[in-house]
Amino acid sequence: MSNARATHPTRRGILAAGGALGLGAVLAACGDDDGKSGGAGDGSGGAAKSGPWSFKDDRGTTVKLDEFPTNIVAFTGVAAALFDYGVQVKGVFGPTKTPDGKADVQAGDMDVSKLTIFGNKFDSFNVEQYAAFQPEVLLTTTFDDAGTLWYVPETSKDKIAKLAPSVAISVYDRQLPKPLQRMAELAESLGADMKATKVVEAKKQFEAAAERLRKAAKTRPEIRVLAGSAAPDVFYVSGSNYSVDLEYFKTLGVNLVEPPEDAKKATGGWYETLSWENVDKYPADVIIMDDRASTIQPADITEGTWKQLPAVKAGQVIARSPEPILSYDKCTPLLDNLAEAIENAKKVG
Repeated sequence: MSNARATHPTRRGILAAGGALGLGAVLAACGDDDGKSGGAGDGSGGAAKSGPWSFKDDRGTTVKLDEFPTNIVAFTGVAAALFDYGVQVKGVFGPTKTPDGKADVQAGDMDVSKLTIFGNKFDSFNVEQYAAFQPEVLLTTTFDDAGTLWYVPETSKDKIAKLAPSVAISVYDRQLPKPLQRMAELAESLGADMKATKVVEAKKQFEAAAERLRKAAKTRPEIRVLAGSAAPDVFYVSGSNYSVDLEYFKTLGVNLVEPPEDAKKATGGWYETLSWENVDKYPADVIIMDDRASTIQPADITEGTWKQLPAVKAGQVIARSPEPILSYDKCTPLLDNLAEAIENAKKVG
């Protein structure tokens, strides 16, 4: 593992690098330099529309445009969710490409080669390129009750705000079904056909997966699930507070490891930071690990203390998406995979 960094990132930076929704790994996100572009997309909506457009977001802000937007820019994960509803966004910011040019996990099924990318990592946003793009609206999420726009840099947020109005879907301190519903409403406002067979079936499958997870948790209440994230020098254990997925899992009955509040105080209640020597602090039967590119993935963890964890030795480690792509299609596997892990888990923690 590499040595600790000399710099001290902000709490918001920690959340972006791997701590969002309760997990953290302070690593430099990999990818393109500011403003590298793979080209523009070929549409903005699932159906051609004209005339005025408006949408009231989760900050209580209503954005009104005289014309239906075609030059839409969105945080990558939001664009990926809209894509699942047939809404194609032209420009994005946030983790979009890996160093080898492939789609980042947060890009979902989008063809990233057709996107204009204004910034591929945290605190990276090419304002000049964004201005030249002539955006009509910016879409993203928010992780706090102040409505801070996710992945919009603090240093340039005012300049960005002057170029186009913004819409924010909240993923703060609420359970997964709510932001899923809100993202679907946003997609519908942008022309998505919510009665399309694919869309209707995706929601049914999500509901079925939720019921499966509820049943698995009820059948195997003894199985303890720990949400973790790996950084070079520390390991993060998330509590369910504030996280859209973990709060929902807990409601469904999943026996989540919950660090005490005083242990999470330094991170505003999101997660506890452990040294690798203390990674065995909490017994767990299943570990769900942050799947974002900014974190170390389980196969790449070399720490001996990690390899000695009972859940790791038993092969009971699965991926978790702390920033889930908010479409029913993408969230269903998150529930199914956890349900399957609990159903098949050996009691080892």
